[in-house]
Amino acid sequence: MSEMGKLWLVGAGPGDSDLLTLKAARLIADADVLVHDGLIGPGVLEMARAGAETISVAKRRDRHSLPQPEINALLVRKVLAGLKVVRLKGGDPFVFGRGGEELEAARAAGIPCEVVPGVSAALGCAAEAGLPLTHRALSSAVSFVAGTCQGLKEQDWRGLAGPGRTLVVYMGVTTAGLIADKLMADGVSPDMPVAVLERGTLPGARAIRTLLAELGEVVAREGVRSPAVLVVGRVAGLANAEDVIARATMRQLEGLGAW
Repeated sequence: MSEMGKLWLVGAGPGDSDLLTLKAARLIADADVLVHDGLIGPGVLEMARAGAETISVAKRRDRHSLPQPEINALLVRKVLAGLKVVRLKGGDPFVFGRGGEELEAARAAGIPCEVVPGVSAALGCAAEAGLPLTHRALSSAVSFVAGTCQGLKEQDWRGLAGPGRTLVVYMGVTTAGLIADKLMADGVSPDMPVAVLERGTLPGARAIRTLLAELGEVVAREGVRSPAVLVVGRVAGLANAEDVIARATMRQLEGLGAW
Protein backbone atom coordinates (compact mmCIF):
# COMPACT_ATOMS: atom_id res chain seq x y z
CA MET A 1 0.00 0.00 0.00
CA SER A 2 1.28 3.49 -0.83
CA GLU A 3 2.51 5.69 1.99
CA MET A 4 -0.10 8.29 2.86
CA GLY A 5 0.33 11.73 1.35
CA LYS A 6 -0.85 15.02 2.81
CA LEU A 7 -3.48 17.66 2.17
CA TRP A 8 -2.92 21.40 2.35
CA LEU A 9 -5.86 23.84 2.24
CA VAL A 10 -4.17 26.88 0.71
CA GLY A 11 -5.49 30.41 0.39
CA ALA A 12 -4.76 31.72 -3.11
CA GLY A 13 -5.72 35.31 -2.28
CA PRO A 14 -8.10 37.60 -4.16
CA GLY A 15 -6.52 37.11 -7.60
CA ASP A 16 -3.15 38.83 -7.95
CA SER A 17 -0.55 36.05 -7.75
CA ASP A 18 1.89 38.48 -6.13
CA LEU A 19 -0.34 38.40 -3.04
CA LEU A 20 0.31 34.70 -2.39
CA THR A 21 2.21 33.94 0.78
CA LEU A 22 5.69 32.49 0.35
CA LYS A 23 4.46 29.22 1.86
CA ALA A 24 1.54 29.02 -0.57
CA ALA A 25 3.87 29.57 -3.55
CA ARG A 26 6.25 26.87 -2.31
CA LEU A 27 3.47 24.34 -1.79
CA ILE A 28 1.94 25.03 -5.22
CA ALA A 29 5.31 24.46 -6.88
CA ASP A 30 5.81 21.17 -5.01
CA ALA A 31 2.31 19.64 -5.23
CA ASP A 32 1.49 16.40 -7.04
CA VAL A 33 -2.16 17.44 -7.38
CA LEU A 34 -3.79 20.89 -7.40
CA VAL A 35 -7.55 20.93 -6.80
CA HIS A 36 -8.65 24.49 -7.44
CA ASP A 37 -11.62 26.85 -7.39
CA GLY A 38 -12.74 28.82 -10.41
CA LEU A 39 -11.69 32.20 -8.99
CA ILE A 40 -7.98 31.46 -8.84
CA GLY A 41 -6.10 34.40 -10.35
CA PRO A 42 -4.10 34.23 -13.57
CA GLY A 43 -0.55 33.11 -13.00
CA VAL A 44 -1.22 31.04 -9.87
CA LEU A 45 -1.65 27.71 -11.64
CA GLU A 46 1.36 28.51 -13.83
CA MET A 47 3.46 28.10 -10.70
CA ALA A 48 2.73 24.37 -10.60
CA ARG A 49 5.55 22.02 -11.52
CA ALA A 50 5.57 20.19 -14.84
CA GLY A 51 3.57 16.99 -14.60
CA ALA A 52 1.41 18.07 -11.67
CA GLU A 53 -2.27 17.14 -12.04
CA THR A 54 -4.69 20.09 -11.95
CA ILE A 55 -8.37 19.51 -11.25
CA SER A 56 -10.97 22.29 -11.44
CA VAL A 57 -13.90 22.08 -9.05
CA ALA A 58 -15.24 25.53 -9.95
CA LYS A 59 -18.52 26.64 -8.41
CA ARG A 60 -20.83 29.20 -9.99
CA ARG A 61 -23.68 29.91 -7.61
CA ASP A 62 -25.87 26.75 -7.81
CA ARG A 63 -23.93 25.15 -10.69
CA HIS A 64 -21.14 23.04 -9.20
CA SER A 65 -18.77 20.91 -11.26
CA LEU A 66 -18.63 18.59 -8.24
CA PRO A 67 -20.88 18.63 -5.18
CA GLN A 68 -18.97 19.34 -1.96
CA PRO A 69 -19.13 15.74 -0.65
CA GLU A 70 -17.52 14.56 -3.90
CA ILE A 71 -14.79 17.18 -3.58
CA ASN A 72 -14.13 15.95 -0.06
CA ALA A 73 -13.95 12.37 -1.27
CA LEU A 74 -11.59 13.34 -4.13
CA LEU A 75 -9.18 15.02 -1.72
CA VAL A 76 -9.17 12.05 0.63
CA ARG A 77 -8.68 9.57 -2.22
CA LYS A 78 -5.69 11.43 -3.63
CA VAL A 79 -4.00 11.71 -0.22
CA LEU A 80 -4.58 8.02 0.52
CA ALA A 81 -2.86 7.29 -2.80
CA GLY A 82 0.30 8.84 -1.36
CA LEU A 83 0.12 12.20 -3.14
CA LYS A 84 0.85 15.74 -1.97
CA VAL A 85 -2.46 17.50 -2.55
CA VAL A 86 -2.97 21.27 -2.53
CA ARG A 87 -6.57 22.43 -2.35
CA LEU A 88 -6.41 25.98 -3.71
CA LYS A 89 -9.12 28.26 -2.37
CA GLY A 90 -9.82 31.79 -3.54
CA GLY A 91 -9.08 34.31 -0.79
CA ASP A 92 -8.69 32.56 2.56
CA PRO A 93 -9.81 28.95 3.12
CA PHE A 94 -11.74 29.83 6.28
CA VAL A 95 -13.55 32.95 5.01
CA PHE A 96 -16.58 31.72 3.02
CA GLY A 97 -14.32 29.13 1.41
CA ARG A 98 -15.78 25.85 2.76
CA GLY A 99 -12.36 25.14 4.19
CA GLY A 100 -13.94 24.10 7.46
CA GLU A 101 -15.96 21.38 5.73
CA GLU A 102 -12.90 20.01 3.95
CA LEU A 103 -10.86 20.04 7.14
CA GLU A 104 -13.61 18.08 8.89
CA ALA A 105 -13.61 15.53 6.05
CA ALA A 106 -9.85 15.13 6.32
CA ARG A 107 -10.04 14.61 10.06
CA ALA A 108 -12.84 12.07 9.67
CA ALA A 109 -10.74 10.12 7.15
CA GLY A 110 -7.65 10.28 9.34
CA ILE A 111 -5.49 12.05 6.76
CA PRO A 112 -2.99 14.79 7.62
CA CYS A 113 -4.17 18.27 6.71
CA GLU A 114 -2.64 21.71 7.14
CA VAL A 115 -4.29 25.09 6.54
CA VAL A 116 -2.34 27.92 4.91
CA PRO A 117 -4.10 31.29 5.24
CA GLY A 118 -4.48 33.68 2.33
CA VAL A 119 -5.36 37.32 1.78
CA SER A 120 -9.15 37.40 1.86
CA ALA A 121 -11.14 39.16 -0.85
CA ALA A 122 -12.27 41.82 1.61
CA LEU A 123 -8.72 42.69 2.64
CA GLY A 124 -7.20 42.53 -0.84
CA CYS A 125 -9.94 44.48 -2.62
CA ALA A 126 -10.17 47.11 0.10
CA ALA A 127 -6.41 47.64 0.09
CA GLU A 128 -6.34 48.08 -3.69
CA ALA A 129 -9.14 50.67 -3.47
CA GLY A 130 -7.45 52.55 -0.62
CA LEU A 131 -10.37 51.73 1.67
CA PRO A 132 -9.45 51.13 5.33
CA LEU A 133 -11.91 48.66 6.86
CA THR A 134 -11.19 50.18 10.26
CA HIS A 135 -10.39 53.79 10.99
CA ARG A 136 -9.92 55.38 14.39
CA ALA A 137 -12.39 58.17 13.61
CA LEU A 138 -14.92 56.15 11.61
CA SER A 139 -15.01 52.44 12.40
CA SER A 140 -13.78 50.25 15.25
CA ALA A 141 -15.55 47.04 14.23
CA VAL A 142 -15.88 44.96 11.03
CA SER A 143 -18.40 42.24 10.20
CA PHE A 144 -18.37 39.80 7.28
CA VAL A 145 -21.60 38.31 5.95
CA ALA A 146 -22.66 36.22 2.96
CA GLY A 147 -25.22 37.87 0.73
CA THR A 148 -26.51 34.59 -0.67
CA CYS A 149 -27.97 33.32 2.60
CA GLN A 150 -31.27 31.51 2.40
CA GLY A 151 -34.04 33.52 4.02
CA LEU A 152 -32.24 36.84 3.63
CA LYS A 153 -35.21 38.79 5.01
CA GLU A 154 -35.18 36.68 8.16
CA GLN A 155 -31.50 37.38 8.92
CA ASP A 156 -30.95 39.61 11.95
CA TRP A 157 -28.35 42.13 10.78
CA ARG A 158 -29.18 44.81 13.37
CA GLY A 159 -25.97 46.32 14.71
CA LEU A 160 -23.76 44.97 11.91
CA ALA A 161 -23.73 48.28 10.04
CA GLY A 162 -24.10 51.88 11.14
CA PRO A 163 -22.06 54.50 12.98
CA GLY A 164 -18.66 53.17 14.02
CA ARG A 165 -19.00 49.91 12.10
CA THR A 166 -18.07 48.45 8.72
CA LEU A 167 -20.04 45.68 7.03
CA VAL A 168 -18.48 43.63 4.22
CA VAL A 169 -20.87 41.54 2.13
CA TYR A 170 -19.49 38.66 0.07
CA MET A 171 -21.48 37.14 -2.81
CA GLY A 172 -24.01 39.96 -2.70
CA VAL A 173 -24.14 41.19 -6.29
CA THR A 174 -27.35 39.46 -7.35
CA THR A 175 -29.08 40.31 -4.07
CA ALA A 176 -27.72 43.86 -3.67
CA GLY A 177 -31.16 45.48 -3.72
CA LEU A 178 -32.54 43.04 -1.16
CA ILE A 179 -29.47 43.56 1.03
CA ALA A 180 -29.97 47.33 0.96
CA ASP A 181 -33.66 46.97 1.80
CA LYS A 182 -32.82 44.60 4.64
CA LEU A 183 -30.21 46.92 6.15
CA MET A 184 -32.49 49.95 5.93
CA ALA A 185 -35.34 47.97 7.50
CA ASP A 186 -32.94 47.08 10.33
CA GLY A 187 -32.19 50.75 10.93
CA VAL A 188 -29.22 51.68 8.73
CA SER A 189 -29.51 55.16 7.20
CA PRO A 190 -30.35 55.30 3.46
CA ASP A 191 -27.54 57.87 3.20
CA MET A 192 -24.89 55.38 4.41
CA PRO A 193 -21.97 55.24 1.93
CA VAL A 194 -21.34 51.96 0.13
CA ALA A 195 -18.38 50.88 -1.98
CA VAL A 196 -18.78 48.16 -4.60
CA LEU A 197 -15.40 46.52 -5.27
CA GLU A 198 -15.56 44.45 -8.45
CA ARG A 199 -12.77 42.07 -9.59
CA GLY A 200 -10.41 43.46 -6.98
CA THR A 201 -6.66 42.91 -7.72
CA LEU A 202 -7.59 41.39 -11.11
CA PRO A 203 -7.47 42.92 -14.61
CA GLY A 204 -10.54 45.10 -15.13
CA ALA A 205 -10.95 45.88 -11.42
CA ARG A 206 -13.51 48.57 -10.69
CA ALA A 207 -14.53 50.46 -7.54
CA ILE A 208 -17.83 52.34 -7.29
CA ARG A 209 -19.18 54.50 -4.46
CA THR A 210 -22.87 55.08 -3.92
CA LEU A 211 -25.43 55.37 -1.14
CA LEU A 212 -27.24 52.48 0.49
CA ALA A 213 -30.63 53.56 -0.87
CA GLU A 214 -29.21 53.52 -4.40
CA LEU A 215 -27.20 50.29 -4.16
CA GLY A 216 -29.51 47.87 -5.99
CA GLU A 217 -30.16 50.23 -8.89
CA VAL A 218 -26.50 51.18 -9.26
CA VAL A 219 -25.32 47.54 -9.27
CA ALA A 220 -27.88 46.69 -11.95
CA ARG A 221 -27.32 49.80 -14.06
CA GLU A 222 -23.52 49.57 -13.97
CA GLY A 223 -23.59 45.87 -14.86
CA VAL A 224 -21.57 44.79 -11.82
CA ARG A 225 -20.61 41.12 -11.97
CA SER A 226 -19.06 38.67 -9.54
CA PRO A 227 -16.54 38.47 -8.04
CA ALA A 228 -17.31 41.59 -6.04
CA VAL A 229 -17.67 42.64 -2.43
CA LEU A 230 -19.88 45.35 -0.97
CA VAL A 231 -18.50 47.55 1.81
CA VAL A 232 -21.12 49.42 3.84
CA GLY A 233 -20.00 52.14 6.25
CA ARG A 234 -18.48 55.59 6.55
CA VAL A 235 -15.07 54.19 5.59
CA ALA A 236 -16.46 53.58 2.10
CA GLY A 237 -16.16 57.32 1.54
CA LEU A 238 -12.37 57.02 1.73
CA ALA A 239 -12.13 54.62 -1.21
CA ASN A 240 -10.47 55.62 -4.46
CA ALA A 241 -13.64 55.03 -6.42
CA GLU A 242 -16.00 56.50 -8.98
CA ASP A 243 -19.09 58.11 -7.44
CA VAL A 244 -22.21 56.67 -9.08
CA ILE A 245 -25.60 57.62 -7.64
CA ALA A 246 -28.81 56.67 -9.37
CA ARG A 247 -31.48 58.96 -7.91
CA ALA A 248 -29.67 60.99 -5.26
CA THR A 249 -31.40 64.00 -3.77
CA MET A 250 -29.66 67.36 -3.77
CA ARG A 251 -29.00 66.97 -0.04
CA GLN A 252 -27.26 63.64 -0.65
CA LEU A 253 -25.22 65.05 -3.52
CA GLU A 254 -24.07 67.93 -1.36
CA GLY A 255 -23.12 65.46 1.35
CA LEU A 256 -20.76 63.47 -0.86
CA GLY A 257 -17.88 65.78 -0.04
CA ALA A 258 -18.24 64.91 3.64
CA TRP A 259 -17.91 61.17 3.11
